Amino acid sequence: MNQDAEVVELIATLHAAEQRLEELTSGEVDSIMDPDGRSFLLRHAQDQLRHSEAAKRILILQLESANEELETIGNSISHDLRVPLRHMQCFVELLQQKKDPAFTEENLRYLATISRSVKQMGDLIDNLLTYSRAGRAEIQKTDVDLGLLVKDTVSDFQEETTRRGIAWHIHPLPTVRADAALLRMALVNLISNAVKFTGTRSEPSIEIGCVASGSDETVIYIRDNGAGFDQKQAGKLFGMFQRLHPESEFEGTGIGLANVQRIVQRHGGRTWAEGTVDGGATFFFTIALAAGGRSPS
Repeated sequence: MNQDAEVVELIATLHAAEQRLEELTSGEVDSIMDPDGRSFLLRHAQDQLRHSEAAKRILILQLESANEELETIGNSISHDLRVPLRHMQCFVELLQQKKDPAFTEENLRYLATISRSVKQMGDLIDNLLTYSRAGRAEIQKTDVDLGLLVKDTVSDFQEETTRRGIAWHIHPLPTVRADAALLRMALVNLISNAVKFTGTRSEPSIEIGCVASGSDETVIYIRDNGAGFDQKQAGKLFGMFQRLHPESEFEGTGIGLANVQRIVQRHGGRTWAEGTVDGGATFFFTIALAAGGRSPS
């Protein structure tokens, strides 16, 4: 059993012990047990409660230590992998810049392939670290103006917007209760997904809005008119390294949507998607509204 499962089991045991204490002190067993028997059961339940709490504290400390160790190892691996990648990229660029007649068009294509592979490996390292940190980072929830956060995130794609003439349709959005940094990370992944998969469209269009879901949450959607996907494959979208399109058509590491799901789940929300092949896609996630807030009508 892993440590997470042990913590869950101990918390369940702790809860059961607390319930038993409540039963014993409420007089439930008065009619079926003498005072000595009740006293024995009460002491036993109290001992079980103390042992469960102590074991839970030990496991929590072990998990915190393991997380710190994973963070250290992740940073070390990231640095150790990036150094040779930087060297490879540097020498590839030097070769590409040489005006040597021995370098045929075929040779240059090989160098371009190496350069793309190096970039893909760097992106993969970055995305894996982001995925890891998104699962371990402590959530600091505040009231976040989602409209402002979306506009700020969309501004990151100004170059693509201008070059490709992307039409943005951003509807009024509510104030939500979330960790602004993690939520922005999720939005970057979803919006970059929409930007990427509308790359073949002559008139790319991306819409961002919300619909009411309940009294305390809202559904946010990002809709595009891009390549879309087979709805039968929708269940694979948020898995690690899952790709529904060949890399020759659309670049990517297959981690971005897994990041989105992890962040949303840590906020207590859900993710899903709808699409049709060559008919665009819509990605949804739920997020808690700020106190007293509601989705724009």
